[in-house]
Amino acid sequence: MCFQMPEPKPSGDNPIVYVAMSADIIHPGHLNIIHTAARYGEVVVGVLTDEAIASYKRLPYMTFEQRSAVVENLKGVSRVVPQATLDYVENLRRLRPDFVVHGSDWKEGVQSETRSRVVEVLKEWGGRLVEPEYTPGISSTQLNKAIREVGTTPDIRRGRLKQLLDKKGFVRVLEAHSGLSALIVENSAVRSGDGRTAEFDAMWLSSLTDSTAKGKPDIECVDLTNRLHTVNDILEVTTKPIIYDGDSGGNVDQFRFTVRTLERLGVSMVIIEDKKGRKRNSLYVADNLQPQEEIEVMCEKIAVGKRARVTGDFMIAARCESLILGHGQEEALRRAGAYVEAGADAILIHSKSQSPDEVFAFCERYRESRELSLVPLIVVPSTYAQVTERELRDRGIRMVIYANQLLRSEYPAMLRVAESILKHERAREADEMIMPIRDILELV
Repeated sequence: MCFQMPEPKPSGDNPIVYVAMSADIIHPGHLNIIHTAARYGEVVVGVLTDEAIASYKRLPYMTFEQRSAVVENLKGVSRVVPQATLDYVENLRRLRPDFVVHGSDWKEGVQSETRSRVVEVLKEWGGRLVEPEYTPGISSTQLNKAIREVGTTPDIRRGRLKQLLDKKGFVRVLEAHSGLSALIVENSAVRSGDGRTAEFDAMWLSSLTDSTAKGKPDIECVDLTNRLHTVNDILEVTTKPIIYDGDSGGNVDQFRFTVRTLERLGVSMVIIEDKKGRKRNSLYVADNLQPQEEIEVMCEKIAVGKRARVTGDFMIAARCESLILGHGQEEALRRAGAYVEAGADAILIHSKSQSPDEVFAFCERYRESRELSLVPLIVVPSTYAQVTERELRDRGIRMVIYANQLLRSEYPAMLRVAESILKHERAREADEMIMPIRDILELV
């Protein structure tokens, strides 16, 4: 069903014209659509909610309320309604518009199915589809890139993670240990078959990868001052939220200072683990596993950290080591409950099992608790890497952290290049394993 542009209705009629848009970055293409729609009657704009947009691409820069306020004040717009899904059908059946206006760019490709649904629903009451030509020279991708290049502020970046958890529901995080690796987290994106864009929502500043990148073991031998150099390197070249691996958090006074420092810089979350003393990485193969901190001490640390915050956007998450130590589900749940009561904004349940089964069992019990189920649950599937994000989402997990994959891929690649140069006594054979110089210059 394809229509020629219909003639506007005579004055005196009051047809309803429906236009849907995200309206995060208003450009001449949007104005052209609204101008066209206004020729046919009263323009009602369905502004996609934050949740609707986050379901298929990045979280919008502006909130739904901000975007609605902008659209309401555009010339030609009569009123704004929320559109809670990518699909138009619910709003169309409620409003029964005489016309729907959308640019011609959706006739082919990933939006063609949505278009077909609109056409079929409009048939129910004789509505018509108007498709003005797509405005040339406008690229949302380029506009988004330009905005990212402008950068962000600590306040905007800090609050972004909480918005993602609230609006998107499931947050995908990848580790970064340098400015270069952070650019990979910032810019990596793939388009799925259904047209959705998959990208990383935030970056994890792991003490393991930061220490290893400095050639040191992950035993808290790199202090906060040294780690902040990495934080600043990443802040300077990226805009996405940062989650900081706070190890054990140190003593209460140290942790209070850490919270204030990270919050001021624009970090969104710090995660501390319930280990006694200076932490040793949980994935070390050793019989003398590090004991857990007393629950009361961990809870005091969380509470002090929460009181030290200046803003409500900065979050403190507690990492529970009970499963790694073999203490069982009951102890893990008991600790999670205590940490939440002390003010933890999220719980990270850690495991070094090769199977996700014990984590899944914990998730089931976690969801059964009314108090716990309201608090986001985080996992780090380093040892059970076969688990899929769909499996995690289905079990109520709200955040997955891929905690060390970039560094682990970096080392073998560099080693192969180094060995190739030694073997051949020249660099030519290594060329096929590395980026061209021009590409690396353009990257940064």
